Formats: sequence, C-alpha cells, structure tokens
Amino acid sequence: MPAEWNRQKLAAAIDHTILKPEATSAQVTQLCLEAQAFGFAAVCVNPCHIPLVTRTLRNAPQVKACSVIGFPLGANHSRIKAAEAKQAVADGAREVDMVLAVGALKDGGHERVEADIRAVVEAAGEASVKVIIETCLLTEAEKVVACRLAQRAGARFVKTSTGFGGAGATAADVRRMRAMVGDALGVKASGGIRTLAQALEMLAAGATRLGTSSGVAIMEAFSQSDH
Repeated sequence: MPAEWNRQKLAAAIDHTILKPEATSAQVTQLCLEAQAFGFAAVCVNPCHIPLVTRTLRNAPQVKACSVIGFPLGANHSRIKAAEAKQAVADGAREVDMVLAVGALKDGGHERVEADIRAVVEAAGEASVKVIIETCLLTEAEKVVACRLAQRAGARFVKTSTGFGGAGATAADVRRMRAMVGDALGVKASGGIRTLAQALEMLAAGATRLGTSSGVAIMEAFSQSDH
C-alpha cells in the first residue's frame, strides 16, 4: 500500500454500506455510528433510510448520507429516477449512486442512457452523482461507452457494481475505468470487497472510493497489520 494510504485516508475512502432489503432501522443506525467513529466517507443506504441517516449524522457533517437510485436494476423510467434523486437530496443525501440503464446501453441507445444520467444529475443539484455501470453485465466496449456517457452527462464518479448483478468489483475493471476517465472522475469499486487485501488491491488499481459492508472489519485488519 502506498505510504499516503494511512488509517485516516483509508477510512475516508470507504462508503459504509447496507443495501439488503431486510435492513432494519437499528442496523442503519449502527452503521451511522460506526461511520462516525471510523471517519468513513459516507453511509450508503436505500432511499427510505436517508431521513434516519441524516438525523443520526447531524453532528458528523464529515460523513455524507448517500442514497442509491434506480437500484438495483437501473430499469426505472428516467422521470422516476430523477424524482427519487430529488427526494433523496431533500431528505439529506449529499451523494446519490444511480444505476445506469443497462438494457438501453446494450440496445445502442447511447442518447437515452446519457439523458437518463443527466436527468439524475440535474435533479441531484449539488449532490455528487455516481453512476453504477454494472461491469459484470457489460462487454469491454460497453464499459468504455458507459464511462464516457457518465462523464458527458455530468456525473462525478463511475462505479463498478451494485453487488446484486452476479459479480462485483475486479481490479481489472477498476484499472480500465480509471484509464477511461483519467483524473476527471472518481472511480468507486463496490461489490464483494470484504477484506483488507481486496480493499488495498482496488485502491492500487485506481479506485478513489470503496463501497463495502465490511468497512469495520477492513479497518480492524488495517490496525492489526504492519502499515
């Protein structure tokens, strides 16, 4: 791990996440308390939990509330995604992670995909938009197009996976995505990142953010390591 990735910076790269449908209010509250204690970048939850996250983190402005949008399939109408993003931001979300319209991309509907992303970007206002391209469902050429469309539409990050698509992040995809967007956008690796070794691999590949439900375990492993 590069020397600049110390404990504080590693924590600040983690989006502490719970997206399971059975997640309870108590679990979401615990997630927020952990994020505050460790100094994570954000708490990433389904939209219905954003008001709770915002309330729980009211004294921890350094930890952002992050809502997923059009999750996990990306198949919602653009107006619905935009409305969902607008509501999430009104409820306190400072970041939104939207799922790309995967089917439209595979149809070659590039203008539709870009317009879908732009609708969410505009609805989100000052909130940062991360576009989940669901790498496991795309060809290499489609991954390139997805990253370019996200950048053109005004997104601030591209993100590998929902974690519900059959496979998660790979270092190879993170490297490709970083090469595609250069320094213009952040790259978020998510899906299947459960260990310190996986987290460090993704960061070394070019990720600037990690989406994981194992943030506490990763930080505890870091503390026990020689770093």
